[in-house]
Amino acid sequence: MRVGAKHSHLNGLEWILVHRPQVWSEIQTVIGGIDAETYRTKVSREKRTRGKRLYSPVEMNQAFKEAFSGLGWAESRVSYYVCDDADLIRRVERLDPDDQKRTIEQAGHNPIPSYNQTDFVRDHVAIEVQFGKYAFVSYDLSVKHLAFFTSGQIEVGVEILPLKSLQSEMSSGVSYYEKALYDVVRQGRTSPPVPLVLLGIEP
Repeated sequence: MRVGAKHSHLNGLEWILVHRPQVWSEIQTVIGGIDAETYRTKVSREKRTRGKRLYSPVEMNQAFKEAFSGLGWAESRVSYYVCDDADLIRRVERLDPDDQKRTIEQAGHNPIPSYNQTDFVRDHVAIEVQFGKYAFVSYDLSVKHLAFFTSGQIEVGVEILPLKSLQSEMSSGVSYYEKALYDVVRQGRTSPPVPLVLLGIEP
């Protein structure tokens, strides 16, 4: 596979090229090492494409996971507590989880454990390979990457998506690069407030 399109938001790509050139090299190596045709294994049951052999999002995602893991990239989680009081959430947001829980309880509210998880984190860069539904991409860009950025764990979030030409050969509902690009551009130059790199891939 190859990178067919890319977009740098808030100089995300420039940061990687200057501060983590090896990361950019590894991303290209992983993408280039995936043979998409190997994963054209899903026989469609949908009316419009019944019987057609499509690319399997699940199998392609697993291939990326194995490739990145082989280069030392690993999943990361940020745990925190939430409650039903906005002012209290603002007070505890920057505290560590134990202090969040204690403060919420002392204020007479119920602390609810939650977390944000991202596929791969290393060298202050987070990478999400997204072959899921549209809503997952928005969550990645506006919640996941932002949470890791504001907590100081990353400087840049990278979102790898299929281009429309690839997405059209997958099962329905999978998001694609051009749609994610539109959503980012539509929000303006400073939103979401985290440096990002969008990568559109194709066979």
